[in-house]
Amino acid sequence: MRIATWNVNSLNARIERVDEWLEYACPDVLLIQETKMSEDQFPHDHFAQLGYDSVHAGEGRWNGVAILSRVGIENPFKGFADGGEEDPEARIISATCAGVSVCSVYVPNGREVDHDHYRYKLLWMARLKGHLEATCDPNDSLLVGGDYNICPDDRDVWDPDNPVSRTHVTQKERDALTALERWGLVDVFREFYDDEGLFSWWDYRDGAFHKKMGLRIDLLMASRPVMDRASFCLVDRTARKGKKPSDHAPVFVDLDD
Repeated sequence: MRIATWNVNSLNARIERVDEWLEYACPDVLLIQETKMSEDQFPHDHFAQLGYDSVHAGEGRWNGVAILSRVGIENPFKGFADGGEEDPEARIISATCAGVSVCSVYVPNGREVDHDHYRYKLLWMARLKGHLEATCDPNDSLLVGGDYNICPDDRDVWDPDNPVSRTHVTQKERDALTALERWGLVDVFREFYDDEGLFSWWDYRDGAFHKKMGLRIDLLMASRPVMDRASFCLVDRTARKGKKPSDHAPVFVDLDD
């Protein structure tokens, strides 16, 4: 079973690239972020023709998350189940696919330290943990994949000496990610690779991709029962190349039966 996450940076602009990747990578489940589509715009019928069921939470020009699955979708849920107010932005959707509970998450960017959006980001991460506590158990088969907009440590950023006033690398953000790990999730990629410079996002400007100036912010966070099934994990840099790519590359994990 192959589960992938991919921030496509506008599904409408990137649908041919998504189709291409589905054909050659053959994921069983694809968690998508930044669809930038409303509910009515999402191409459920298109993906059905490719063999994928789909669920989507969207708001139009911004954000938007989806789950595609060719192994079934059960119990879909949009938003947080922590008992709090509805999140005004479409950033989380959950479902069960072939016995694995999956969440597609698009964590707020944060913009800059002490900005309202930065505080929203930290609150959002706390709510994600509350959502998991309300709906799951660390001993369940669970995978929370998406664009976390957080570099877990200095190996995951091309310029670790950059001033900490920039988001993605601050201690508070990393602490929020560590809280998920303490609850019971594992950074799947780091169970396979220790090296620095293995990124999943590169700016479109200044030839960043070719200069290896990137960040690893697209994560697959799994419970131990899922991690114990994991046999292979990869950032597919090929999908970042070519015509009209997303600025993110897909990340996938293969699970043994």
